[in-house]
Amino acid sequence: MRLIILLITITILPYQIYCQGTFQIAVLKYNGGGDWYANPTSLKNLILFCNENIGTNIENEPAVIEANNLNIFNYPFVHVTGHGNIIFDQNEIENIRNYLLSGGFIHIDDNYGMDQYIRKEIDKIFPNNDLLELKNNHPIFNSKYKFNGLPKIHEHDGKEAQAFGITVQGRLVLIYTYESDLGDGWEDQEVHNDSDEIRTKALKMGANIIKYAFEN
Repeated sequence: MRLIILLITITILPYQIYCQGTFQIAVLKYNGGGDWYANPTSLKNLILFCNENIGTNIENEPAVIEANNLNIFNYPFVHVTGHGNIIFDQNEIENIRNYLLSGGFIHIDDNYGMDQYIRKEIDKIFPNNDLLELKNNHPIFNSKYKFNGLPKIHEHDGKEAQAFGITVQGRLVLIYTYESDLGDGWEDQEVHNDSDEIRTKALKMGANIIKYAFEN
């Protein structure tokens, strides 16, 4: 009985949170040596864009949450980024899995260099669910702004931008954006000297992800 009560208490209801009052989203702090703190201005700019353009009421300053912290259940959306290694221990794996199964949503944005590491960790979180590429007509690409798949923001290896997801019981709980560098496009303009067109494209796709996560 205690377990059932706990699960009910920590269940996240994204749509209700989206519609009622101010709330906060978070950046995931992880171990392994990768720079979880990369792109320090990106999420703040995405929050500002979303509040101004899609009717969200997100606190201006994102939280920082560790992977094993139960307070992760306070955040309907968690962003993960970096360039290098990322490792989750068993407690962190279970906490992240429970968070996602309870209604949470995670966006992982490869900032170039984390692909070989993050795929292994995603497989540990959901060993029975394949990380599948999202088709260009997936609703996440059109929740507010129309895209034909994931837009390319920064070029690295001449590869196409791809979005992959984990779906559990018909619900997309995790999206992994690869070879796009959305987070770079969200940064302050002077960081990468991106054009207004590139930055707007990145912010619109980020807003699509936020809106989809909050409504599904």
